[in-house]
Amino acid sequence: MDGPTIARYSLAGIRLVNGVAALLAPQVVARRLGADPSRPALIHVLRMFGVRTVVLGAELLCLKDPDELDRALRVGTLIHTSDTLSAAWAGQQGTLARRPAMAATAISTVNVALTFLAQRRMCCRPSTH
Repeated sequence: MDGPTIARYSLAGIRLVNGVAALLAPQVVARRLGADPSRPALIHVLRMFGVRTVVLGAELLCLKDPDELDRALRVGTLIHTSDTLSAAWAGQQGTLARRPAMAATAISTVNVALTFLAQRRMCCRPSTH
């Protein structure tokens, strides 16, 4: 298995683990973020995040068409960059405790790096046009 494929599957695994956790155990995720798990709105938002993240992870495992995979990875770069900036900003503003903000920022930064690594094959493959 080559580097871009390993990056793709690693990113899919991270997405699935985090997504399933947020979807099925949002109270646990809330506590890990230093938030009050009894807040219904927070639980709802975490479940929405979970659904989004599971779909993104499954997409990386299921896509076979190189153009569709390329699109998914480019969109993933934007999504994870947004997640990274959001987590860093929340930590800076104090709306997320320092340690969870640092962890969320680090995880999202790794996800951005994995999208770039997975795209290496996409940008270097011979053109079919």
